[in-house]
Amino acid sequence: MSTIERAAVTTACRLHHSSEGTLIVEVQSDDRVAANHVAREIAARIAAANHPFIYDIVPAMTTVGVHYDPHRVDLGAGDRLPYQVVEDAIGLLVDADGDAPTDQSRVVEIPVCYGGEYGPDLAEVAQACGLTEDEAARLHASAPVDVMMIGFAPGHPYIGLLDDKLTPPRRATPRTAVPPGSVGLANRQSVIYPVTLPSGWNLIGRTPLQMFDPSRAEPCLLQAGDKVRFVPIDPAEFDALNQHAGAAQ
Repeated sequence: MSTIERAAVTTACRLHHSSEGTLIVEVQSDDRVAANHVAREIAARIAAANHPFIYDIVPAMTTVGVHYDPHRVDLGAGDRLPYQVVEDAIGLLVDADGDAPTDQSRVVEIPVCYGGEYGPDLAEVAQACGLTEDEAARLHASAPVDVMMIGFAPGHPYIGLLDDKLTPPRRATPRTAVPPGSVGLANRQSVIYPVTLPSGWNLIGRTPLQMFDPSRAEPCLLQAGDKVRFVPIDPAEFDALNQHAGAAQ
């Protein structure tokens, strides 16, 4: 178990295997945001080390999945197994001190048309939070917010933490399908649906941007470590951007 301190917040890291070719780095902390930052930092360190046996690195909310080929691990002269060599190599990176590479944040603007047909739950969310619809939308778009992870579906971001007034729970009854681009809100986090999917989140708006396109060089519009700045737009702007996005496909 390794211990890391960041700005008076202590996190502990535990390494364990989930299969013969997958090592999990688990970051433990009472502060979910701090744990997420450490997980992304560790993922960046592992990527920068460029070990030839690693073929994929998957940062999640408070874990990092390291996928490797046991047959490409150099066992050296010692009597050791591939998983032991990999654990030692990753353990050194987890324990590395402050000058190690960290993830580089970029700010991505996401236009959102709030409320109406695009955000059918905005009124209910605003009422639950003691806000008007305009106030809820302004708070949601008030500052850049971290992409904490990509998961659930390709290009599906978990974004947070938002203003502490935006704390509605998830819906009691999920929808079986929501349109691509739908922006969900629950418990100070947002998600954006890349394709038609079921959803238990409160839908407060929609973006015309395509969150996932396998034909692009980078299929996912967002990646863990990005910062998102939501930009309110009106229905006419939504339609214009949506037509432009369709023409570009």
